[in-house]
Amino acid sequence: MKSTTLKITIMAFLAVGAFSCKNTEKEADVTTEEVAEVTDMSVEYTVDAAASQIVWEGSKPTGTHHGTIKLSSGTIHLNEGNVEAGNFIIDMNSINDEDLEGDDKANLEAHLKGTVEGKEGDFFNVKEYPTAKFEMTSIENNMVKGNLTIKDKTNAIEFPATITMKDDTMMLKSEPFTIDRTKWDVNFGSKSIFPNLGDKFISDDMKISISLIAKKA
Repeated sequence: MKSTTLKITIMAFLAVGAFSCKNTEKEADVTTEEVAEVTDMSVEYTVDAAASQIVWEGSKPTGTHHGTIKLSSGTIHLNEGNVEAGNFIIDMNSINDEDLEGDDKANLEAHLKGTVEGKEGDFFNVKEYPTAKFEMTSIENNMVKGNLTIKDKTNAIEFPATITMKDDTMMLKSEPFTIDRTKWDVNFGSKSIFPNLGDKFISDDMKISISLIAKKA
């Protein structure tokens, strides 16, 4: 009897240990980096929110949806023509779908924004979290790195981008890249969170591209 009890205890301990390791691995994926500092030699550029946007795409087994999100503000700091720091605010109320029309378009946008009663937390819950934020940490070899905050969750991301200058205007255009939405607690339809969905799931990966224009202040 003692032997049986001991075996059960050991098995339970190992199970708890394995679960803890999985949680630790999950938490280890949630990282942030130190935000880049602005030096006295930098020149400030103000993001032109009307001319800047984020393009998004989400997918599921039966197809994809795509659209845009607007920026509300932002500041970029350049030193001798090189970006050394910057940030921008994303207007989550501006989520727009471009592949649907009429009620289908309105219904999808409302679901994504979380303006449907009882489904506020499925995606972005804009009433509670009306904005998201990106803060640069570094730019190396055309790779922009920074911290992205959505729904008060912050994770480090990076993406390839081309930065060009024309007179007093700076243009940043990223190549398409993906983020795992579940790292920001956007879990609706996620097969990794809800494994019994069968083929009724939505991909965790969202495809993103950023087009940003900033003008000398």
